Amino acid sequence: MSALAAVFAHERVIDGARASGDLTVTADTCVIGSGAGGAVVAATLAQAGKDVLVVEEGGLYTNKDFTMDENDVFPKLYQEGGRRATEDLGVVILQGRAVGGTTVVNWTTSFRTPEDVVAHWREKRGVTGFAYKELVPHWDWIEERLAIAEVKPSEINKNNAKLKEGLEKLGYAWAPLKRNVYACMQSGYCGMGCPYNAKRSMLVTLIPDAIEAGARLLHRARIDRLIESGGEITAAEGTLQGGKALRITAKRFVLSGGALNSPALLLRSGLNDNDRVGLRTFLHPAIISVGDYEEPIEASYGPPQSVASHHFGNRGDEVGFFLEAAPNHPLLGAATMPGFGAAHRERIVRFAHAASHIAITIDGFHDATPGGRVKLRPSGAPVLDYPIPEALFRTFAFAQKRLAEVQLASGARRVLTTHEPPIEMRAASDVSAIDRAPWRTGSVGVFSAHQMGGCAMGDDPKSAVVRSQDLRHHRLRNLHVIDGSVFPTSLGVNPQESIYGLARLMATRLVAAS
Repeated sequence: MSALAAVFAHERVIDGARASGDLTVTADTCVIGSGAGGAVVAATLAQAGKDVLVVEEGGLYTNKDFTMDENDVFPKLYQEGGRRATEDLGVVILQGRAVGGTTVVNWTTSFRTPEDVVAHWREKRGVTGFAYKELVPHWDWIEERLAIAEVKPSEINKNNAKLKEGLEKLGYAWAPLKRNVYACMQSGYCGMGCPYNAKRSMLVTLIPDAIEAGARLLHRARIDRLIESGGEITAAEGTLQGGKALRITAKRFVLSGGALNSPALLLRSGLNDNDRVGLRTFLHPAIISVGDYEEPIEASYGPPQSVASHHFGNRGDEVGFFLEAAPNHPLLGAATMPGFGAAHRERIVRFAHAASHIAITIDGFHDATPGGRVKLRPSGAPVLDYPIPEALFRTFAFAQKRLAEVQLASGARRVLTTHEPPIEMRAASDVSAIDRAPWRTGSVGVFSAHQMGGCAMGDDPKSAVVRSQDLRHHRLRNLHVIDGSVFPTSLGVNPQESIYGLARLMATRLVAAS
């Protein structure tokens, strides 16, 4: 038995689906969620000798379960089986649901929060509880623990290389990315769980660290509501997979379900002080450009993301965006590729020759992009009301043109948008046709792999859900929210490392205060 398998075989790891009856559990600290926020908090507290229980709605899967088959893996590892979307179906939302959260299925790209973003939070959003320099040692630590390092030139696959080539030819700035991998086999299936345990996700790092330090893990267990009494949370009530009841009592509760799920739990619990919960939820809405090349691209293989451009990150009064590549596996590619019937088949036949490049918009910094609002379906499940504003559609059109120019400059024989019918371009002179395309909800494919906000941090309880100095709920003395939902804007970079650093800073403060 491997060391990792031994950890997960421990008696402190409990599968809620196998419970013989209703379950009642007590802990000093109950951490709800096991992703980038929850895993870091759990490990930090457990290693400080605290009694920690981690509760995860999804299942505990290991590399043996990561079959590299989309039909098998998406229902296991993604919220709503990969079919989560905004209320109007305008944006597809890719979000993890398993022990390790979205870190199990993300594409490994790792950025520290830009310093100007933290400055913006302080100046515009009332976040004065920490300074940028206080995050730095925690990023240093997490980068060492997760083997975060810059990709080597030899690791850039052709999908990313075409993005790089086009950017260079047009004089746009770009840089290699950093990834949280060790001994990567470059299979390219990061979005379906790493079958080699090379990805340093929370599943293979901080969750095992927490268990080895004494924490308990209860998975396949959903928390339905938090019970409040006298300005504190006294219990969490939920449901085990299979229908048995769950009740947890603890001295402290840490909510780390991520954007959408953390606000939804507060809403289900009737904890919506000042009507702020669920507001200002951000998505980094992204659009796709498909380049068809003479030579094979094989975008399913190799590190999914290794090159990025933030050349257009700051556009003044217009919304900024950044450019990256996206892997192109059959299911995801077929869903993205425009067209029906024979037209769709013709494009899928050339699947191996397709490069997928994306423009990721930076919402939340302009008054015209206030984000969306998390609401509840009749079932109690979250749904995001996120009307795409005109300011984003303008940026989509501008970014789509830049992507087309980049792909044509790197040798694409044609470029397609995801409109129906798609705009097809074979020369730079064709790019202006994008201005005449329909730019409205449902007319073009938009997706989100970066969900942020909904439980904003800030010093003023009238505009924020949690305090910025310790991410404690403004009114409830023993409830903290520590995950990506506390960001008061989006980030302008892939969010996982931002969550890691903030979570570790706050967890160390909890240890020091206890």
